[in-house]
Amino acid sequence: MQLKPYARTLAIALSLAVVAGCSSTGGGQDGAMDGGLSGSDRGGVSTGSADGRGVSGDRAGQMADAEGRIPETRTIYFEYDSDAIRSEFEPVLTAHARFLRANPNASVMLQGHTDERGTREYNLALGERRAGAVERYLNVQGVSPSQVEVVSYGEERPAARGANEQAYAQNRRVVFAY
Repeated sequence: MQLKPYARTLAIALSLAVVAGCSSTGGGQDGAMDGGLSGSDRGGVSTGSADGRGVSGDRAGQMADAEGRIPETRTIYFEYDSDAIRSEFEPVLTAHARFLRANPNASVMLQGHTDERGTREYNLALGERRAGAVERYLNVQGVSPSQVEVVSYGEERPAARGANEQAYAQNRRVVFAY
């Protein structure tokens, strides 16, 4: 079948548009404005409420007490475009693992979130990777996979509104929902 020159050009342009529309830019997603921020500005978010009440990651890990209560700290935060668990939140995760091991009938939903930057699809995938990283950590700590469910909300349920680094940092999180 012989295509006319303009039809061939149109077919090539359409193919390129489809490929470009499906690709992700990677580095520009979920935080392209992070350059030049200090360590405390790049996700050094305290764990707790907006009014300043909260605990550090180290202290939060001690919240799962001998009475078997759910740990108070139920949110951990992530760096820009990352699903790596920050070392300051390992005590929090260990406390949740301890609680879940001690209560085999308990279950938790890990809700992955991102900030508003990036495409909807990319942010849903990143939120799932973040929740999945927490799930793997809990499994390594001996928590039964049947006790853990993973869901991603991407950018759909922000904890903070605003187009600034403080709001973005509060939205890059995984929430433990018991």
